[in-house]
Amino acid sequence: MKKSRIAILASGNGTNAEEIIKYFRNHASIEVILVLSNNVNAFVLERAKKHGITHRAFTKAEFKDSVVLEWLKQYDVTHIVLAGFLWLIPDNLIKHFPNKIINIHPALLPKHGGKGMYGMRVHEAVKISGDVETGITIHLVNEHYDEGKILFQARCSVETNYTPQAIAECVHKLEYEYYPKVIEKWIME
Repeated sequence: MKKSRIAILASGNGTNAEEIIKYFRNHASIEVILVLSNNVNAFVLERAKKHGITHRAFTKAEFKDSVVLEWLKQYDVTHIVLAGFLWLIPDNLIKHFPNKIINIHPALLPKHGGKGMYGMRVHEAVKISGDVETGITIHLVNEHYDEGKILFQARCSVETNYTPQAIAECVHKLEYEYYPKVIEKWIME
């Protein structure tokens, strides 16, 4: 049986990407084959290198003008996983990978989603709103930020004394625990 081949797109540090790489390292049916970043200085590229995963950075023009799509075809990628990737996915990728692009958002969508809502901005919004719980949402990607079909949500309590940093720590634990497992289930179904 041919393995499913994942490309991870990330913009920053890459902690989720590394958890995904480790989870699928010796998987019988799924492998991480490529890590791509829109940030040439993103630490995720170093993490990919450390694990022997092919990695590349790209420009906005390369992303929109099918260069990235050609790379994905070249490596026979079957699924795309967003792990802290901040740009909107262009139509050419969505059309080529229908229901094959997944993302994780650090809040319970539809709350605290959309353009500009990422990282600490989300946790600050949770704190300001007075939410008593937050969590993660894993969803399919469509042509709009954070509006694809929701596949999974996990929750954690937000205590009144929590700072945005404490909220982030809670959410990160959920991300590391669940994202690789949900990716596996999504691909294997």
